[in-house]
Amino acid sequence: MTSRGRVQSGATLVELVITIVIISVAIAGVVGAFALITGRSADPLNQTRAVELAQLYMDEILTQRYDNQTPVGGMPPYSGSCNIGPESGETRAGFDDVDDYHNLTDDPPATLQGPVAGYTGFSVSVTVACAGGQVGLASEDAKRIDLTITAPGGQDFAFSAYRANF
Repeated sequence: MTSRGRVQSGATLVELVITIVIISVAIAGVVGAFALITGRSADPLNQTRAVELAQLYMDEILTQRYDNQTPVGGMPPYSGSCNIGPESGETRAGFDDVDDYHNLTDDPPATLQGPVAGYTGFSVSVTVACAGGQVGLASEDAKRIDLTITAPGGQDFAFSAYRANF
């Protein structure tokens, strides 16, 4: 008996090995891409949360008077020299002007009511400086507030605002 019309079908060992190698390379590339994406997935979230936290602090600071001797409403403007730092014995609960926040460091971030929920691992630091000359005013007529938010991964986000004497 002869096997004249019989055709073998299937894959050879070489074809199987080449297929396994190609699939392995493709999987390694996909896994590498996922590792890169997941490593950076917290960055946009931390950026958004840092902006929200900065807004919370800036709102609190900028609603304060320019100087301790500035009358409520800001008029007439304060006419003394530019003072920086809280008055003797003043704590955050008693901060009543912008420069009282100089050298404030909160870790974790907090308001007067207590720690800000959901910001574990974040820290906030504030500095205030006389900076009227930077915005075309007399040195004592503007204060610059620099706010630095540090995210859990160690990223620093810097924010600045000016408070003029009015």
